[in-house]
Amino acid sequence: MAKQSDFVIETEGLKKSFGEQVAVDGVDLRVPRGSAFGYLGPNGAGKTTLIRMLLGLTQPSAGTMRVLGRPMPKERSQALARVGAIVEEPGFHKHLSGRENLWISAAAREPAAHLRIGKVLEQVGLADRADDRVSTYSQGMRQRLGIARCLLADPEVLILDEPTNGLDPGGIQEFRSLVRSWIAEGRTLVLSSHLLDEVEKICDQVAIVDRGRIVAQGSLAELSAGDDGAITIGCDDPHKALGAIGGNGSLLEAEEIAGGLRVLLRPDEPLEKAAAKLNKQLVTAGIAVHRLEPSHVSLEHRFLEITRRFGGDS
Repeated sequence: MAKQSDFVIETEGLKKSFGEQVAVDGVDLRVPRGSAFGYLGPNGAGKTTLIRMLLGLTQPSAGTMRVLGRPMPKERSQALARVGAIVEEPGFHKHLSGRENLWISAAAREPAAHLRIGKVLEQVGLADRADDRVSTYSQGMRQRLGIARCLLADPEVLILDEPTNGLDPGGIQEFRSLVRSWIAEGRTLVLSSHLLDEVEKICDQVAIVDRGRIVAQGSLAELSAGDDGAITIGCDDPHKALGAIGGNGSLLEAEEIAGGLRVLLRPDEPLEKAAAKLNKQLVTAGIAVHRLEPSHVSLEHRFLEITRRFGGDS
């Protein structure tokens, strides 16, 4: 028996062009099994096009891809048998109830899918409205019904395109709880989004995409780790502190931030030695230092930093 891959999705050199417009540009993607994976980028970055290729809804112009170890689109039906997906806003028969819509979807699955209908409606918080017509549902409720439809397949992988659209804050919190339960069950989530805050709160692995290219990929901890050679200083008088360290030859730059300073060291400067020197300078100048540590950055900061570097703000 072949060894199970560590990755549920693998692409190499994946490209999609529409005439002269390149929507996906040489994407090499690895989605680890059992992770909540965020595919993060601004609107128009090619996120939905990539998902459509993974689901066999559009053909790539070049490159290869595998889903659950099977080549796509050659073995599409076998690969997608254990995949649940929402691409853009889910569509339903609005004159039918939520439950009836799920019955229709289950008919295209294995017989056990019908037995899951009650459970998935309960999971997404629609049990009380399951027999109401979808035409009476809010956008957030239709989004929940789309997730319920995904779960009918008892999927190993869920691929969701902007899944929190239309959800109120309570619904978003419930969605995060759902994601945690899926991962605990050994499933994998691929979440495509332009919402940095949601990706940061939901995902543990991230790929940042800009203009159809992946410009960074790795664990959330890696991508939001401290800058090499950057130190955050918390002190009682940031303006005075900035002047006190002005002659420090170990620094490339320094700036005031809320409650202190952020300084960037020269590449060859040992972090511990520089931190001790900075602390001594500040204390000697009569400045009370209450924090001095390597800088940590939000995913938002890292995202903006990376996309600007690759021309994403032009």
